[in-house]
Amino acid sequence: QVQLVESGGGLVQAGGSLRLSCAASGSRFSIYAMGWYRQAPGKQRELVAVITSGGSTNYADSVKGRFTISRDNAKNTVYLQMNSLKPEDTAAYYCNAHRGVGAYEYDYWGQGTQVTVSS
Repeated sequence: QVQLVESGGGLVQAGGSLRLSCAASGSRFSIYAMGWYRQAPGKQRELVAVITSGGSTNYADSVKGRFTISRDNAKNTVYLQMNSLKPEDTAAYYCNAHRGVGAYEYDYWGQGTQVTVSS
């Protein structure tokens, strides 16, 4: 079992920056792929960025070059550095921990943190 708590959201002007943090409790954080997702009002939840247990990263096209995901396994924490924010980045941001496949697949979610970018 993994519990995830996000922090760092808030209100920022377009062009500004925020850093989201997701603190994980429970065992074996390092074996999980960690991801950030977001959901804007009236839209489906979408993947923003993911970092594997080995440190490989992948980003949505809409955030490439602006957002950076990283993890600190010693602190059981994953981060999302968001630069050059745009109003369309406004959403609730959720942290996800994932491991395994099929019958042995595990997914955990945080409660979300709101990011609002004003124009």
